[in-house]
Amino acid sequence: MRDRRVLLLWAGFTLAALGSVLLVLRRPDRLSDLHIYYGALAHLRAGHPLYTYVADNGGPFTYPPFAALVLWPMTLVPEGMVQAIWLVSTCAAVVAVAVPVGAVLAPAGERRRRAVAAVAAVLMVSAPVQSNLRFGQVSIFILLLALLDGMGLVPARLRGVLVGVAAAIKLTPLLFVAYFLVAGRYRDAARAVAAFAACAALAAVVLPRASWTYWSGTVLETSRIGDLASLGNQSVHGMLLRVGVDDAALPPIWAGLVAVVCAVALLRARQLAAHDRPGHAAVLVGCATVAASPVSWTHHQVWPVLAAMLLIGASGATRRVAGGALLVSMVVSLGAVLGPVSGRPGVQFLFENARALGVCLLCLAGFGGVAVAATRAAGRPGRRRAGLRVGVAAAAALAFFAVQPLPAGADPTFKAYDLADVANPRYFFVCRGAAECAAYGTGAPVTFGTRTEKTKVRVNGVVAPQVARLAYYSAPGGAPRAIPLLAAYPGSRTFSFRSATMTHGRLVAYAPDGRPIASYDDELAAAFS
Repeated sequence: MRDRRVLLLWAGFTLAALGSVLLVLRRPDRLSDLHIYYGALAHLRAGHPLYTYVADNGGPFTYPPFAALVLWPMTLVPEGMVQAIWLVSTCAAVVAVAVPVGAVLAPAGERRRRAVAAVAAVLMVSAPVQSNLRFGQVSIFILLLALLDGMGLVPARLRGVLVGVAAAIKLTPLLFVAYFLVAGRYRDAARAVAAFAACAALAAVVLPRASWTYWSGTVLETSRIGDLASLGNQSVHGMLLRVGVDDAALPPIWAGLVAVVCAVALLRARQLAAHDRPGHAAVLVGCATVAASPVSWTHHQVWPVLAAMLLIGASGATRRVAGGALLVSMVVSLGAVLGPVSGRPGVQFLFENARALGVCLLCLAGFGGVAVAATRAAGRPGRRRAGLRVGVAAAAALAFFAVQPLPAGADPTFKAYDLADVANPRYFFVCRGAAECAAYGTGAPVTFGTRTEKTKVRVNGVVAPQVARLAYYSAPGGAPRAIPLLAAYPGSRTFSFRSATMTHGRLVAYAPDGRPIASYDDELAAAFS
């Protein structure tokens, strides 16, 4: 029976892996990040600067030059073969990650085999691993290197080297150097720094121009990575952008919050390591990298999935419920699934930022300190009290966010309407017909009305002849959404779009020369008050 459970779990993993790979291969935009790696290296081989490459989808190469050296062999074979190898390697990396994490959950015997299989299966269906497969991302391999080194599973004389190499490919594992220092692993920290410096120096010798370009400025250009205010960026920085923090205040607030989150996480990781919990400690530091990085896309967020499974495997109802809630948020996009059913901006903000908030809480709580080693509470009354505490805490969190006037971040409900929708009076309601729309305009660049519904606000209006372009910004730091100007009736142009909330929205009208001639934000915010 026990062997059957293990076989069923591995069968589930295999089916999920095969199904995921087949779905990825059917996508027209499959492995788009891998395509960027391949194209950038081909661009470099042709004698062009590495960081001037831009793929068909607009994506540049954003990693340090050493990453180009590591990925260089892929250009020796056709891209289709690289895609097949990469997908298989990603699935193998998931299994390699599951082995040490499963060993943490169950130290020996049949339970360990079952735990490894369960971790692998859950990882495979989680959103972060699916994102790694879909985009052909390197993140899962970086995590594997940092996990093995952070747990001390490599020979003693080599500990720290894997973290240094991983950080030379992608910078976020550098936080593990701080962890080594805090935990008293000074030689490991020295080896990590030496390995990082050696890799960077090697890249500087082989690719001097690319190295100078990257380290002299490109490393700080986070705008190259994408729209940092979008929901995919579940870091503290991304959450602050969606809150609408002022541009001038954003850097110190972000730095202060990250410093607190990382400091507490590192101290709690040291505590866990001192109590012979190196697996929990390494995963906690990995979660801190997700919170601290300026950008943490979905494929970066494998660490919280591991943390969720460690919580579920711990003793105590509170930790298990917390782990289950975190795991659900890592498998399902709560912002997309639950956000539209909420009529309160604060609750929608909670759903959309559930992963970022969960990671921050985990870093601060640290698996409940060393309580992961505690024995199970005996007796039904204890479990009842724990369940009551969990329920009260959950209700308090929902009540707190329900009264917050926070913005919906990347606004998954946003939609701009076109000519085919003009006949719908629900979308176009300020005027109907040429004469009515001509009379509606008051001579201002933009004249509009709003209509509030349960889960969204609609904006419909008319623009003056001097307006060449109309754009809507749903959150600070985000890319503008183009609003079509429709010549639905002779002599006037109208527009219509919807958004989840206008609390931090801004509508901007531009002249033909690209100069902004009018901006509306307070008027939009008033529509949701």
